[in-house]
Amino acid sequence: MNIAGWKCCSALIAVLALTPLAAHAGKTLDAVRQQGRVACGVSTGLAGFSGVDSKGNWSGLDTDICRGIAAAVLGDPGKVKWLPLNSQQRFTALQAGEVDVLSRNTTWTLTRDASMGLHFTAITYYDGQGFMVPKQSKASSVKQLRNAEICVQSGTTTEKNLNDYFRAQGAKVRPVVFESFEASLKAFFSGRCQAYTTDVSSLVSIRDKEAPKPGDYVILPEVISKEPLGPAVRRGDDEWFAIVKWLVFALIEAEELGITQANADSLRNSPNPAVQRLLGSGDDSGRLLGLDREWALRAIKAVGNYGEIFERNLGAGSSLKLPRGSNALWTKGGLMYAPPVR
Repeated sequence: MNIAGWKCCSALIAVLALTPLAAHAGKTLDAVRQQGRVACGVSTGLAGFSGVDSKGNWSGLDTDICRGIAAAVLGDPGKVKWLPLNSQQRFTALQAGEVDVLSRNTTWTLTRDASMGLHFTAITYYDGQGFMVPKQSKASSVKQLRNAEICVQSGTTTEKNLNDYFRAQGAKVRPVVFESFEASLKAFFSGRCQAYTTDVSSLVSIRDKEAPKPGDYVILPEVISKEPLGPAVRRGDDEWFAIVKWLVFALIEAEELGITQANADSLRNSPNPAVQRLLGSGDDSGRLLGLDREWALRAIKAVGNYGEIFERNLGAGSSLKLPRGSNALWTKGGLMYAPPVR
């Protein structure tokens, strides 16, 4: 090959190296399309995150993520198979392929992410561990729980955090450990323990939905851990990992751009290139994920942007009335931040 030919070939290689290639469908996406549903692992019932009513309808932040995935991938948010999983079952079910995504108030940790055959995709809720006590105990601080019996569920980061925290404080408590969520609540509300510990959002949910008299219980002010919660997928399928990850990011970016469930269609004609890219009227981001160009548009129309999902399930529009706090957008003092969908 002469010099001119070599230069031409090199230039072509350089161009190809910089040209985005459409993703090929991974094995999970192929299976989801073939079966016509997304198998979603959720909790056995936690108000605001995932719960089922008497008619079999699931609701909550975690379930809306799965509906968004189904809308993006299959064009129908109703094409979800729900699998309620307790703390002991959740990782095994994902590893065994019983679920395509685990969207179940699960904390992202190094051990789980690096050694259990799974990948966490994104953070959908920033939480932390707290303590609930009967109001009549007069306790106003975790420091008053020395030597107390504290109800906690096994197989959770909560159990380890409880021991680590009090060991670091040079204090002792007596954990009362239960395998099932229901058993731990029954024990606490019957007076078996002086306190109950889990994520603060869960404590609010438990007090609101499970306590015989919610006003008889208080949540102490201290938060003793970081609990970033989010969906996880199996290792070994980069295409599916990218789809679930960017679905969450798309819902966060939609809120930042002012795209809502109600106005998504009309904003397709927006002059803003970022809005056009997200809604499929500009650059085709879907082909990089093995999807069509309207993948994010369908998800937003199905479940709303992240802010809408939060307010409906956990915030002002719910019985929990949780403040956005750390879960506000980064532009509003929170931690919710998505890489650009471009």
